[in-house]
Amino acid sequence: MPLRVVVQDLWDALGNRTSSASDRLRVADTPVTSTAGPVAVALDDAGCRHLLVPISAERVVRGGLDGPTLVLRKRTLVDGDDRRTFADLGCLRKDLDDVFTGLCADVLQSVDREPHDPLKVLYGRLDRWRALFRTSGHLLGPEQQAGLFAELTVLTDLLELDPSAHRTWTGPERYRHDFVGAGHAVEVKSTIVSDGRRIRVHGLDQLEAPPGGLHLYWIRLDPRSETGRSLNSLVDRALELCDDEGDLWTRLAAAGYHVVDRRHYDQPRFAVAARRRYSVGPDFPRLVAGDLDEAGLSINVTDVHYTVDLSSEPPIPVSDDQAEDHLVAMLQDGPK
Repeated sequence: MPLRVVVQDLWDALGNRTSSASDRLRVADTPVTSTAGPVAVALDDAGCRHLLVPISAERVVRGGLDGPTLVLRKRTLVDGDDRRTFADLGCLRKDLDDVFTGLCADVLQSVDREPHDPLKVLYGRLDRWRALFRTSGHLLGPEQQAGLFAELTVLTDLLELDPSAHRTWTGPERYRHDFVGAGHAVEVKSTIVSDGRRIRVHGLDQLEAPPGGLHLYWIRLDPRSETGRSLNSLVDRALELCDDEGDLWTRLAAAGYHVVDRRHYDQPRFAVAARRRYSVGPDFPRLVAGDLDEAGLSINVTDVHYTVDLSSEPPIPVSDDQAEDHLVAMLQDGPK
């Protein structure tokens, strides 16, 4: 059984128990054991979740993590003659329980692989995750949400083919293409405008195809659909499909989607109103560096932005089978 499911089941069971008088926690050991003892999970009187990583009594737990979302401190629990000391990692926001569960599952999996120093393992995994719990300082606007929604629509298609496919998602890294793998690439363009098929291209290399080929996805989203889904819903689907939640959360944060802002992304709800996929080659309307060279213009021209109108044919979209073959090929030799 996946560790995420294990800890969720333990917290569900703890919700029906009363806390002890000495520590005000409801505690349950997980099946993951280190040289210092079993790792445990707990609920406090406020219903907040805790991960309890066993340590020796003389061990010092580092400071600096004291809210408003995560708290890390040293805690000793006494049950009769049994006295155990832990590094207690607690999540103070119940709306982030699902994300915290992913963090805890990541820690448990790592301790299971490296049981000799569970506190060191906790620090390593926590350093990877903790930036995701910090306040972002700004929110994504409707058009930014639509752009991210479109990229996640493609990402979920990839993840259904390979649970490691999130590693091909290079858009958050400001790479020239949104998805790259095995010499193939996909660029995603979205719109919430109800007419026309125009895309805005940024730079002379955005439509430059790698050796394996480039597909351009044009996606029209309806942000007022009664049957649409929220950005949060699509994020959750991608997290469910992927095999490394921590890595995907890092990429989401780089894309501007921060876990502490999730409550703001239940609206709007998007529906995919139309989708076309094109193979980008010499016959596709585009401007690349080679075109400037052939025209005798300076290759030092920079900051080039232009619009391509795809409202009429050609170019002709590729078939569903051709699009899927391209995605499969992108995953063949391992993601970028």
